[in-house]
Amino acid sequence: MAASNRKACPPPAEGGFLKALYGGSLSWLLPLLSAKWVSNVAGSFMDSRLSTPFIKGFIESNGIDMTEYPVQKYRSFNHFFTREILAEKRPGRRSSAPEDLISPADSRLTVYPIGDDLTFRIKYGTYSAASLVGDKALAEEYKGGWCMVFRLSVDDFHRYCFFDSGSMGETRRIEGKYYTVQPIALRSHDYFKENTREVTVLHTDNFGKALCIEIGATFVGRICNRKGISRFERGEEKGMFAFGGSTVVLLLKKDAALLDSDILENSEKGAETRVRIGEVIGHKA
Repeated sequence: MAASNRKACPPPAEGGFLKALYGGSLSWLLPLLSAKWVSNVAGSFMDSRLSTPFIKGFIESNGIDMTEYPVQKYRSFNHFFTREILAEKRPGRRSSAPEDLISPADSRLTVYPIGDDLTFRIKYGTYSAASLVGDKALAEEYKGGWCMVFRLSVDDFHRYCFFDSGSMGETRRIEGKYYTVQPIALRSHDYFKENTREVTVLHTDNFGKALCIEIGATFVGRICNRKGISRFERGEEKGMFAFGGSTVVLLLKKDAALLDSDILENSEKGAETRVRIGEVIGHKA
């Protein structure tokens, strides 16, 4: 597909604390900070009114453009963090043609081909689709297809949508820990298989059987997927993440989609591409 005006994202800044935590002098703290009970305690605090004083500083330090969101009074930090966006700020969520492949989230996207050995290569190492999914037989169906990693930063809109219309299949939750989704974590921890995640089979109308995996991150006690859905539409909200950076991964089968060339080129260089929820990133093959 033809390249768009999108540009590759520079690598995220890696502060001294993260460097020390992942392989440095503070690495002994990592098991404690990634424990589920710590995330649960942090999540409970972020749900309380006591967390509201942190909202203003968070907006300022992360340069969040609040004109994209409705004006309202937030009950807690998580109420702010999971805020809805103004529909006119993301018009693509419901306007793309059926053959369009859309981004499920505001994020930084990297795509990887899934090899015959069910692995995909990231510059920090080789990762297994079977470990990510937790089911080797299911992962086998995606041999030769695409692994699409949508990494959300703390300043992103933290709701995500269905990338096509279709019907729900099985959903499985895989319990794990909560490592950061900053790339630095991949140097010492495979968060694709170690973090808490939910794996959902999607029977889509235009891209066949796909897998959608939400991965929780540091201090994210909840992956909040909507319940009781049987049939869904393109752009319809699937769920949201509580506080923290998080990741949505899509697995598409071989020859299901043609991805935009700029995304492929950036990914081959080890760079991420900035995309918005509902933005067209490819087309039906």
